Amino acid sequence: MKPPPFSYAAPPTIAEAVGLLAEHADAEPRVLAGGQSLIPLMNFRLAEPSHLIDLRNVAELSGIRLDGDVLVIGAMTRQSQIEQAPEVAIAAPLLAEATGLVGHTPIRNSGTIGGSLAHADPAAELPAVALALDADLVAAGPGGTRTIPAAEFLRGPFSTALAADEILTEIRLPRRAGGYAFVEFARTHGNFAIVAVAALVELDGDRISRAALALTGVAPTAIRATAAEDVLTGAVPDDATIAAAADAAVSGVRPAGDLHASAQTRIELARSHVRRAVTLALHRAQDQR
Repeated sequence: MKPPPFSYAAPPTIAEAVGLLAEHADAEPRVLAGGQSLIPLMNFRLAEPSHLIDLRNVAELSGIRLDGDVLVIGAMTRQSQIEQAPEVAIAAPLLAEATGLVGHTPIRNSGTIGGSLAHADPAAELPAVALALDADLVAAGPGGTRTIPAAEFLRGPFSTALAADEILTEIRLPRRAGGYAFVEFARTHGNFAIVAVAALVELDGDRISRAALALTGVAPTAIRATAAEDVLTGAVPDDATIAAAADAAVSGVRPAGDLHASAQTRIELARSHVRRAVTLALHRAQDQR
């Protein structure tokens, strides 16, 4: 299928892009930030914007840099660039590992980090990484810019805190010490994850001093597993602690079943993948000593 008719613009600046959103507010404008999700939706008539604003020419939206202990990534930075960037490997290896699981190489060559986060697919990898890393997301609108914590950015399936006249401009990721892991279960490599887990673990002596866990596939959007983090923090990292954290991570979640996996299957997959992620993160944390 082909999309319904729409007008198109490719402004060179953020200010012009924001202005076009306001100018065409009655036409349900959409921002194109790579197109790997929006274009298929348009072709299937699941999204029918009358005006499309392509951000590919906005150079200020691309790039990766370190700002002290914060990794700053422009929203239009391609996923393949993130996967290969040495700055990401050093400051946010969790992001690099997760990005390598997003689709296939041609998709990552076109897809952007901002596009994935703003699309907010419940099965996407990058929202879980943003949550686990306590990312801040910067948005620009007619009134200027504002910073939105990742925990407040994701509102539900395909829903975020971005206003209709705002554009996501950059993602700020604080550098974290310790071990990391991103693991997922998908039917084939490159498919959307049925369940995925992002884990960060820091050690102080023989105990866990800090833990962060985020899951996809068990809720309408990616979630932080705070109960599991509480189990891990301050504990000795043995098999019993890891198993208790995995149980806590799935306690109370009520995933929806679908043709890919039943609700109970998703819970059991989440439980096993939390154990895998925490174990791998612990091994990496111990290797850093």
